[in-house]
Amino acid sequence: MILLGVNIDHCATVRQARYRGAATTGGNVEPDPVALALACERAGADGITIHLREDRRHIQDRDVERLCEVAQTRVNLEMACTPEMTALALRLKPHAVCLVPESREEITTEGGLDVVKHREKVARVTDAMNAAGIQTSLFIDADEHQIEMSAKLHAPWIELHTGAYANAYHGPARADEFKRLCLGATQAQALGLVVNAGHGINYINIAEVRTIPHLHELNIGHSIISRALFTGIEEAVREMKARMNP
Repeated sequence: MILLGVNIDHCATVRQARYRGAATTGGNVEPDPVALALACERAGADGITIHLREDRRHIQDRDVERLCEVAQTRVNLEMACTPEMTALALRLKPHAVCLVPESREEITTEGGLDVVKHREKVARVTDAMNAAGIQTSLFIDADEHQIEMSAKLHAPWIELHTGAYANAYHGPARADEFKRLCLGATQAQALGLVVNAGHGINYINIAEVRTIPHLHELNIGHSIISRALFTGIEEAVREMKARMNP
């Protein structure tokens, strides 16, 4: 059975569009991403994923603090490899962290973390998380060198970036991108890594994504939040879980 981590970032995106800055001091602001997270858990989500970006464009520090206090499943904190984010994770101790690249110019995370190029930086954060008992995942492209380095860095998990596949879904490159994900997952599993995946997964491409070998968990946000506008969040989560594990 493939687990589902629901990314709630874009609930906070809607809130910040009206109440920018208000969530850091409290008050009656809506929609509340923590309340949404609890609804996702009631619907069967196996974990909640949030990305505290350096520019605080959606999720705020207080959201992470509250979620770590009240979540009933697992909190997965996506974060850049910076001293600030490392210190925050060590203080709040989420169940897991996922190390991601970050650029203030991008709309969303557009590619995998280059763990070969940034080996020393990634190693420092991974070692600190391992020592604190926080499971570390590296968000990487399905590239053999990135996967090999992830194993050398002793990260227990990787999350394969499925964005290129999702973008190519209706084009001629789809088959090649899917094959690359399958080969990457097989290589990672052989090296002892737990294989997660995420980015651009939706209610259509999930039919093929779910057949990637050795999948442990999928992290899905934008598609579920979008579907929730029409069906409500609990039904959106239940439907995705049903399509992941028919």
